[in-house]
Amino acid sequence: MLKKKCKFALCLSIPSRMFENLSTKIEKALHTLRGKGTLTDINVAETVKEVRKALLDADVSYPIAKEFTDRVKAEAMGRSVITSVEPGQLMVKIVHEELTKLMGSEAVDINVKDSPAVVLIAGLQGSGKTTFSAKLANHLRTKRGKSVMLVAGDVYRPAAISQLQTLGEQVGVPVYTEPGNINPVEIASHALAEAKLKGINVLIVDTAGRLAVDEQMMDEIARLKQTLNPQETLFVVDAMTGQDAVNTAKAFNERIDYDGVVLTKLDGDTRGGAALTIRYAVQKPIKFVGIGEKMDALDIFHPDRMANRILGMGDVVSLVERAQEQYDESEARKIQKKLIHNDYNFNDFLSQIAQIKKMGNIKDLVGMIPGMNKLTKDVEISDDAFKPIESIIGSMTPYERNNPSCLNGSRKQRIALGSGRSIQEVNRLLKQFEDTRKLMRQVSTGKVPANAAKMPMMPRRRR
Repeated sequence: MLKKKCKFALCLSIPSRMFENLSTKIEKALHTLRGKGTLTDINVAETVKEVRKALLDADVSYPIAKEFTDRVKAEAMGRSVITSVEPGQLMVKIVHEELTKLMGSEAVDINVKDSPAVVLIAGLQGSGKTTFSAKLANHLRTKRGKSVMLVAGDVYRPAAISQLQTLGEQVGVPVYTEPGNINPVEIASHALAEAKLKGINVLIVDTAGRLAVDEQMMDEIARLKQTLNPQETLFVVDAMTGQDAVNTAKAFNERIDYDGVVLTKLDGDTRGGAALTIRYAVQKPIKFVGIGEKMDALDIFHPDRMANRILGMGDVVSLVERAQEQYDESEARKIQKKLIHNDYNFNDFLSQIAQIKKMGNIKDLVGMIPGMNKLTKDVEISDDAFKPIESIIGSMTPYERNNPSCLNGSRKQRIALGSGRSIQEVNRLLKQFEDTRKLMRQVSTGKVPANAAKMPMMPRRRR
């Protein structure tokens, strides 16, 4: 079946999202209770049966799926439905509560209080350890104000050291290496001494992995842990490996007793079973999730927010937090002043697009808005959504960007040719920009028009 393509003013396309199938099936299961006056043994049993099927399809193991739905059923039959709450709403609340418990109830912070705090990274080859190490370094440096050093402890995989050096350069963090030394315990010990000497707050040790769990790898990571005595040992697992991820997590935990789990590649087309059950299986918290390739594509794991997204409730809190991280108060005051004096131009608009793009990929942001998963289920969107806009503005001269009103027919024709877009797309952008500028000016002056909700914003659907 072909997916519908949503034609925005400047052409968007979106890939599939994690938990999409699970969300749809759970919603369908809970839908059976709508219109019911009470919760009964029969309608509750039918609902939890469908929820269990949805979990099994998402690669949740049968024992965990059964235990989960048994708890949901017991909770549902133990509660009375108050007048203002429908049975279906009550069941959604119960499923949300149990999903949150299953994934750990609350977020658990990383322990980097000591200085230098050693963070040991473990996992199989290909799980994303090296990339996560750099992401964590970036997170601790930019959001926690820590000085960080990375240690290249994978001495076996070709190009592993150069990869970490490249990533370290990207995030502005030094990387400790010892060319020629193939003893990772010695390298890490020397790096720790160096960190103490330089007053580094956090030392992140990237270790070697294998294609499968073997005794040599386990011995090496155990010796590293014993020698370094890390404040945190994190196990990195690829969420796309499904139940295999849970089995591997168990094997590592039995040997090195790590402190937390990191799930990578949650932006991929995965069924999500590992994310749902790994916390339950190993009794260790999920601390971080990787949601993309960029160095800032790392989120602290919040079980309640993940439960919201699985049930189609969105994640407004995370959306607001991302917006606040990118919010520049002085820039906002500057924009407001320009709006009041009607000086807002395409350069200002480009800077605001840049701030939106820093918040993360569009598909992830859309998924955080309540109800949007359902609306965009069969719609394709890509992270290149703003490229046509940027190409049109990029084809303008500096004078034209600063003075949008000067854009006459011949200038528009030149811009269309330069950007590779049609004259209709250029005209559409100019009209939407002008409408948006008027509305933003009225908002900034406190004079919002009655028909504001009907005014087009950027980008707009093409009819």
